[in-house]
Amino acid sequence: MKHATLAILATLCAAAAQAATPAELLDGYRAEAARQSAGFQPSAQRGAEFFQHRFGASAKMPSCASCHTDNPAQPGRHVVTDKAIKPLAPAANAGRFTDPAKVEKWFRRNCTEVVGRECSAAEKADFVAFLLGGR
Repeated sequence: MKHATLAILATLCAAAAQAATPAELLDGYRAEAARQSAGFQPSAQRGAEFFQHRFGASAKMPSCASCHTDNPAQPGRHVVTDKAIKPLAPAANAGRFTDPAKVEKWFRRNCTEVVGRECSAAEKADFVAFLLGGR
């Protein structure tokens, strides 16, 4: 029994460690959002509006663009720590949106700090669609 449990855990960990593409992540968020709202389709326009929207949860970080600049294909800088941030758009930074665990970590952290709550699957789908240039 112990060996079977360890084997299952190893398989799950290996599957979770596999890289994804931004399009695959978008498809996952689209499917999750469609389960919550039938017929949901991601919108790059809504994603762009979300990116620029001033949420007001933080005076120092009112929007995503506060740190990621108005152009997510350009490097940014964290407004609190002054740490350099690589471009957010996958076209300018091939490593973006390829590790599902990292993507969720950063959505959780940034949505909480900027939006004031966790982002919905629909918001994540729209955001990724925007960063992928409307796909």
